[in-house]
Amino acid sequence: MSAIPVCPRLELYNRQENMSLDMEYVQDALQRALPLCVQKSFSECPLVSLKKVEVSIVCGSEISEVHRRFLNDPTETDVITFDHGEIIVSSDVAEEKAAEYGHTTEAELLLYIVHGLLHLGGYKDKTKSEFNEMSRVQEVIWKKTS
Repeated sequence: MSAIPVCPRLELYNRQENMSLDMEYVQDALQRALPLCVQKSFSECPLVSLKKVEVSIVCGSEISEVHRRFLNDPTETDVITFDHGEIIVSSDVAEEKAAEYGHTTEAELLLYIVHGLLHLGGYKDKTKSEFNEMSRVQEVIWKKTS
């Protein structure tokens, strides 16, 4: 029998006003995804020692500003993860991609948040092999929880 992973407290904030989101769905799905992400984490990574993970859903212009300020890239992106336990996701990108892939904006947001949690769990996606491994784990967790 495997031990239940110790998970950080999850704080989810909807900081955008562009669209109505089913935050209860996102919150419930995240509560299911978080232990799976912790379970798949590497031993020396932020996720296993954090007390709290804060997830903020923001609009496209806000994530672009964070991207510019902290990563010197002014373009809009889907998710930004900080090692101190902050994950920022774009509702605008999620809405656009969800329509393209045929699922809900909330499910797409969950995918981005799982991606951010896996970064906190020690996964990287800079090389092709890192990207492939992270994508495989991410897809399994996302399908189990969405």
